[in-house]
Amino acid sequence: MNKQRDQMNVVVVGHVDHGKSTLIGRLLADTGSLPQGKLEAVKANCARNAKPFEYAFLLDALKDEQAQGITIDTARCFFKSQKRDYIIIDAPGHIEFLKNMITGAARAQAALLVIDANEGIRENSKRHGYMMSFLGIKNLTVCVNKMDLVNYRQAIFDQIQREYSAFLKEINLVPQNFIPIAAREGDNVVELSAKMPWYKGASILRALDHFSKAAPKDEQELRFPIQDIYKFTEDGDDRRIFAGRIESGAVNVGDDVIFLPSQKYSRVQSIEAFNKNSESLAFAGQSAGVTLATQIYIKPGEIMVKKDQRQPHVSNKFKANIFWMGKQPFVKDKNYKLKLATQQAPVVLSDILGVLDASELSSIAGKSQVDRHDVAECVLETLKPIAFDDIFTIAETGRFVIVDNYEIVGGGIILAPVFEEETSLKKYIASREFNWERSQITPDTRAKKYEHKSALIVLTGPQGTGKVEIAKALEEDLFKDNRFAYFLGLSNELLLNPGQATDKTLSRLGNIQELGKVAHVLTDAGLILIASVSDIDDYELNMLKTLTLPRQTLVINVGENRFSHSQIDLQLPADQDPHASSQQIINVLIKSILIDPEYFI
Repeated sequence: MNKQRDQMNVVVVGHVDHGKSTLIGRLLADTGSLPQGKLEAVKANCARNAKPFEYAFLLDALKDEQAQGITIDTARCFFKSQKRDYIIIDAPGHIEFLKNMITGAARAQAALLVIDANEGIRENSKRHGYMMSFLGIKNLTVCVNKMDLVNYRQAIFDQIQREYSAFLKEINLVPQNFIPIAAREGDNVVELSAKMPWYKGASILRALDHFSKAAPKDEQELRFPIQDIYKFTEDGDDRRIFAGRIESGAVNVGDDVIFLPSQKYSRVQSIEAFNKNSESLAFAGQSAGVTLATQIYIKPGEIMVKKDQRQPHVSNKFKANIFWMGKQPFVKDKNYKLKLATQQAPVVLSDILGVLDASELSSIAGKSQVDRHDVAECVLETLKPIAFDDIFTIAETGRFVIVDNYEIVGGGIILAPVFEEETSLKKYIASREFNWERSQITPDTRAKKYEHKSALIVLTGPQGTGKVEIAKALEEDLFKDNRFAYFLGLSNELLLNPGQATDKTLSRLGNIQELGKVAHVLTDAGLILIASVSDIDDYELNMLKTLTLPRQTLVINVGENRFSHSQIDLQLPADQDPHASSQQIINVLIKSILIDPEYFI
């Protein structure tokens, strides 16, 4: 059997009209990678239309692209050397199509960055260099193109190499080669050219062949983001299948695994695939499902990792390099949505450490926002912890995008976690307490007036377990007993903040925050506030408790207990008589000294 040839994805980037498509067309032609008669057909088409032939036309297959003269979307093509096969991606250089360039470069293992020798280093030359650093691409060759337009002068090449090397050093990127080329003429593309005898390095094809590939992804630590959980009930089948795409590593039947950030753990019982028999192994790049030996409840977005391997960071704050493409600037104190693998979480801009001036070699310090097409080093904070790696460890779980009103407006890479006690939630509470104007009526005075202390009672658990009925019965029983109590459902319009994003990822956390703010006011007024929230997790519950402080929060779980580590005050069965459940809750209130006959005599 023939040994399977090595393969590498290469992206070609650079400022508009610096010759990226021409370079690729020349590579296709000079390596004999074009279909039979393709070159002659394109030349004949140019002759018929009285248009001079360009090697770029071999790649620019879309008619509207040829008419506009700019590449507006990524195009893929294939060529080969004696060593390996290449999948090469031509990415747009025009600033308005920066998103398309990033999309094309996201899966690249190497990059050719093209600079026009006659025009010199331009703003997008630097911006694209920054993108390569963002995406963690280490195999980089800088191609100084159109040397024929500057009479192949070494001094011009040396000047560009010196200036661009200084810029790349600032962003911690070291190219493996600087190569002077004339792509249209084929100089130094496949073979070295006699027109530049002063250059003693490799041709572009030779440089590509010397690029080394990273270790196979299945040899890294396991990172299995969960996309969805499927449950089957036919013929007594009670399995839960945790499905997704394995980004790195491999998983075997019998592996002890942990789900992050929830920290729930189990053991892999089987590996499932659609319309296939069960396997004993699944590895990076495969879409698969697993069943577990012990049934646990997690939500989509968790990352499954092996218990005995290095695990990702779990934090709600991290330092990142971002590139911003939104029409509106990236600003502080606004909720955006962060998407990392299958995780989605509200995120805020906590701090701007520096913004790169793409037309200079320095950063702008002290800038209060990140504007369109800026690249910046920032500290981001999610409203609940997420699991992630830094970009240098596992790239697939170290990249993210930022969404605003359903549109991708930015993206970047994670440099490191930030472990700080100070969070936006704590800052808000500190500010609230500082500005809160207290009345002369103390909590103890209110408690004696109403004959009970105030508290927030949260009924939670899976949907359809009768929580709302219990909450209403509890309100009714307390009211009949002359207690100052009120039921507030999370779906009540009071908790919806008009003008905020309608995205459900943001609105759920926003509603829980609103509930916490309302609970703080109403419990401060001496009320026993009753709320029902389905499927609240540990982090959401902790946020709610923190916002309600200094009043007490009691947690009543109805049905399956899906918490990882949060303590509950009472466990109730699903579909029990609401007033029977209410009486059990009142007994807890008495034991918690919220309602103590002796205290209030």
